Amino acid sequence: MILDGGPLALDDVETVARHRREVTLAAPAVELLKRGRAFVDRLAGGTEPIYGITTGVGKLKDVVIPPAQRAALQRNLVLSHAAGVGAPLAEAETRAMLLLLAASLARGASGVRPLVVETLVTCLNRGVHPVVPEQGSVGSSGDLAPLAHVAACLIGEGEAWSGGRRAPAAEALRAAGITTLTLETKEGLALLNGTHLMAALGALAVLDAGRLARLADVAGAMSLEALMGTNAAFDARIHALRPHPGQQVVAANLRALTAESGVIESHRDCTRVQDAYSLRCMPQVHGSAREAIGFARAIVERELGAVSDNPLIFPADGAVLSGGNFHGEVLGLALDTLAMGLAQLAGISERRCDRLVNPLTNEGLPAFLAHGGGVNSGYMIAQYTAASLVAELKTLAHPAGIDSIPTSGLQEDYNAMGAGAALKARRAVATARQVLAIELLLAAQALDLRAPLVPGRGSRAAQAAVRRRIPPLADDRYLKTDLDAALALAEDGSVLAAAESAVGALA
Repeated sequence: MILDGGPLALDDVETVARHRREVTLAAPAVELLKRGRAFVDRLAGGTEPIYGITTGVGKLKDVVIPPAQRAALQRNLVLSHAAGVGAPLAEAETRAMLLLLAASLARGASGVRPLVVETLVTCLNRGVHPVVPEQGSVGSSGDLAPLAHVAACLIGEGEAWSGGRRAPAAEALRAAGITTLTLETKEGLALLNGTHLMAALGALAVLDAGRLARLADVAGAMSLEALMGTNAAFDARIHALRPHPGQQVVAANLRALTAESGVIESHRDCTRVQDAYSLRCMPQVHGSAREAIGFARAIVERELGAVSDNPLIFPADGAVLSGGNFHGEVLGLALDTLAMGLAQLAGISERRCDRLVNPLTNEGLPAFLAHGGGVNSGYMIAQYTAASLVAELKTLAHPAGIDSIPTSGLQEDYNAMGAGAALKARRAVATARQVLAIELLLAAQALDLRAPLVPGRGSRAAQAAVRRRIPPLADDRYLKTDLDAALALAEDGSVLAAAESAVGALA
């Protein structure tokens, strides 16, 4: 992909982050960078106090730095801010962060040399990934600590992954043929100020959450049929009277997935008036989760075209302006909302899991879907696991962004905590995926037990995809193998792909 100063697309972020697509810096972006850098060089030669260029930062904003020490300031900023702790980010997350940082700088409003962006791009293309601890950002002045670890790698400090090995950054750069940077005026600050951890994690999370929303419709359709439910509640006339887009999309998906269902047709004239909420209200609940995901996605997509540095330069106007584009409040709110939506998606899935195994609600299926119940426990504890995961999701749904702890001697007195929201959203995605995987497992077993009744086209294809990897449960066996296999199916998209191959692309 090409960095030309324009916004990134979510798909671009994913292909670079997860599939190592090569990145190129376009010639027009190089010219933008050169003009911005020339302007900064003129500013740096003067005596006017300009934040981070001729002065210190944070509470030290009023300390004017002598010209001879201004380059040292940039290096010291990087080293002093590299204070992250905790587990390192995964490779894809680090690559997404590098890409977003390079793209933001390439828009020419940060005043760095083309060499800085080119070095970031070369690290991406040659697989040199800074070791970035995931904790330490308060979400404004951007993701200072995590980004400092990126910047530290560029100057040969800290550590990096290269060729599957963790090594000193200078050694990793040298092995890849990358020259370490010597930072010039403003460049250290430009590398540190930004929302690129929040936005990177958010970009990957909203993509994954969108896929989970479609997978939830597949799992829900399977459970509906296994529980002898009806698809009458998905009639388009009902949803036309409450025109929320997410609700209408889910109803349409469920109609498609359950089309031509022999299971539903077998009890079309039964006396049950309506199904439980976890079946009947899937359009309303899954649809609400989709609205949350869509809100988060829209915010993240806008951020992919942003410059979140401070101060920002406007060479055409001869201006340098201090502001707060690094403040992560909007991302924190979006990613907190995403976590809440995922908690709802997983919560209703767990209720369906319970109905599938519970002899009080599973419409005549064996208790816990076990053969020879008593000596065999079947999938009893799989529902326990789903319940524990949903309980955790409820804590992850508590907003991070409503908190604020001041920093930098009260100069930075209202922080966003957006990085905390991003880390929670990432964990919420993984946790919700595991809950849905458990539902796929249980629903496939329950549909087996409904034979010779045949489920709808989408449900049938999804059940077959599960059965290609996981055999039906007869006598009890080591259950974690089933859970791991179901998770792999949810992760690799094969169940969703199978359902879509049968009914067409789900919205």
